[in-house]
Amino acid sequence: MNRLKDKVAIITGGANGIGKRTAALFLEEGAKVLLVDNDEEALRATVAELSQPGLESFVADVSKTADVVAYAKRAKELFGSIHVFFSNAGIEGGSSPIAEYPDEMFDRVMAVNLKGVWLGCKYVIPHMEDGSSVIITSSVAGLKGFPGLGAYVASKHGTIGVMRTAALEYAPRNIRVNSIHPGPVHTQMMRRIEMEISPENARQARENFEASIPLGRYAEASEIASLTLFLASDESRVITGSTYVIDGGMATA
Repeated sequence: MNRLKDKVAIITGGANGIGKRTAALFLEEGAKVLLVDNDEEALRATVAELSQPGLESFVADVSKTADVVAYAKRAKELFGSIHVFFSNAGIEGGSSPIAEYPDEMFDRVMAVNLKGVWLGCKYVIPHMEDGSSVIITSSVAGLKGFPGLGAYVASKHGTIGVMRTAALEYAPRNIRVNSIHPGPVHTQMMRRIEMEISPENARQARENFEASIPLGRYAEASEIASLTLFLASDESRVITGSTYVIDGGMATA
């Protein structure tokens, strides 16, 4: 307990899934949290469900500069400091071969998944305290290819480049920047991916994914949150520029 005592964290994509579970864990560990999401209704429901002191929310589209500047400013206004930035917002963008993939959907996936990380690093990190931690949610798809998920794969590969560059640029301030790479996780996003891949039998898509995971199962959002907590805490104070794979061995298969 209290591994994040007196710390302030911003979590994007905070209304559901990994972001929501990480927020709950951070609050348990003593942090104050600003949850950011573009889904106002879901964000309101999450705040009501977690219902803890030190939890605030902000509706924003992470792909828009003005929104990113606004949520960073709001965190400073509310709490005075920022110590942890969990850049977690992302979308899957549907499934189809590259030759059939809609250009407008490619642009949207890149805007949220890659530009959203870029803008967060550009506009949030300068407001963070020296010695702070940035955690970027990439994916096992940032390390290998998946047929039909080309835009998602490309965006998640791109986040690694942003992470490594930011790690070098902010090292003089002792700000750590790392990425996490989950495999399939029991979240709404994964349910949508399963349905996109196999509309008539989403369960079969899930079983196919599970068969490709050496440990034989999806991760739970709480397991991703635990890794994120480690990287947010002072226990990881000498770790930066690293890719943390949490995929049950999927990337090695």
